Amino acid sequence: MTDNDQTPGGEHRPLLADSSGRAPQQERGTFTRNLGTIDAFAIIISIVVGSGIFTSPGSIDANVPSPGAALVIWLVGGILAWTGANTMAELGTAIPGEGGVQPYLQRIFGDIFGFLAAWTWIVAVMPATLAILSIVFIESIFSAAGITDGARRIEHKLLSVLVMLIMNGANSISTKASTRLNNFFVVIKFVTILGVVAAGIIVVILGTLNPDMDIGGRDWSNKPWFGVRDSVNPDGSTTHWNKLSEWEMLGHYSAALYGALWAYSGWDKGIYITAELKSPARQLPLAINTAVPTIILCFIAANAAYYVLLPWNLVSTTDSVAVTAITRLMGRGFGVVAGVLVCLVVAGSLLGNSFVSSRMTVAAANMNWLPQLFAVVGKIGMNSHPTADSQNTLKMPRSDAPINALLLSSALSTLYILFGNFRALLTFNGLGEYSFFFLTVLGAIILRYREPNLIRPYKPLVAIPAVFVIVSGFVVVRGAVFAPVQAVILVVVWVLGVGFYWAKRTLRRQSE
Repeated sequence: MTDNDQTPGGEHRPLLADSSGRAPQQERGTFTRNLGTIDAFAIIISIVVGSGIFTSPGSIDANVPSPGAALVIWLVGGILAWTGANTMAELGTAIPGEGGVQPYLQRIFGDIFGFLAAWTWIVAVMPATLAILSIVFIESIFSAAGITDGARRIEHKLLSVLVMLIMNGANSISTKASTRLNNFFVVIKFVTILGVVAAGIIVVILGTLNPDMDIGGRDWSNKPWFGVRDSVNPDGSTTHWNKLSEWEMLGHYSAALYGALWAYSGWDKGIYITAELKSPARQLPLAINTAVPTIILCFIAANAAYYVLLPWNLVSTTDSVAVTAITRLMGRGFGVVAGVLVCLVVAGSLLGNSFVSSRMTVAAANMNWLPQLFAVVGKIGMNSHPTADSQNTLKMPRSDAPINALLLSSALSTLYILFGNFRALLTFNGLGEYSFFFLTVLGAIILRYREPNLIRPYKPLVAIPAVFVIVSGFVVVRGAVFAPVQAVILVVVWVLGVGFYWAKRTLRRQSE
């Protein structure tokens, strides 16, 4: 470490930091450290196991030449998510602070990068995520009823807003109430996946005992799982894999991987509750390294079951593969039950994302990046100074929910639901997330060489973050090339964020 890398006080100067070289210090945590490993495990499961496992299989299958290749994509996507999660665990146990990636980027690259991460998540990524999940919840209900073309109708959008408000309202009760409700949804998720996998196993057993029985898709026993076959696309066209160039094949595989990474979206969310874990150095890595492998296993098992339950050319043409599979096997009544369970799975993911979204807003307000109003917990509005008459009231237990932050999230998510659509929001969300995932994991590598003596209770091999940096960089570039409109909007969000940051900083200096 050279002298230029340190502040006059001997503290390390963030790479690309402002001239002061000094980032604001984290205050005492807003929330009580009352969460354990099981709570963190459940939150990760609840967020990741959402609509992706029930909607992404079609988009992945349409972009690979065989079911076996699709399962490999699901495995690769899961491993890549795991590499990112492991790096986040390293940073989360080494650098204390609230708000997910923002304290890490602040320390590594400077205050402005931490702010931009918070700004992007609060203004763009998390409201878009909540909007996507709310839309999927409502459209899953209408799909089960046979209505598949009403996503743009105002009635559907208003119902999506209502669902989002209910989930945000549930999180406004207390942390304990949120985690208990979240645990209920985790059970529902496992039951739903177990039901799909069990149906697939039963079909395999019956089909093996009686090869002439017409049950399931039959392709699983009649065709090679890694054999190249033409794929039927949702628009009715057919992809002839033997006629594609290597470059075209790469494009299809990258699209499939993009779909898998979206299905695994949420693998980073464990770090958002680091400040609420009783023993984060032990509990965060344990939660991540049990939750992510469990999710990978569930996703691969469920997708294998889909290929058993459905004809292979049908998997790529449906956006409700679980409901379609159960309906085809057991009839419309069970299909409706499957649709209800899928809705509950999505609701659990919506609840979990709402929970961590509000935490990032509180953390940003505590850093003076947002108005102090959003740092207040347990009430609407600002905290008032205690008086002698209010001492008894102050002793009464009160909610620890970040209600103001949840209200901000509700307002922004409502705008995204009313003026956005599913596919555009999905791409916008992915670009925003992976831009900062790339920077954060790259920063973890930089920090290893800049601060080798930093205490790291958890430290994976450097090859793990290196692999993630390469893949996440590719994901961002590919997304920007194929979705230039969303990329431009994201850049505009960043420009507005920089303007807000410097304006707030200037006003603060003038008032001092």
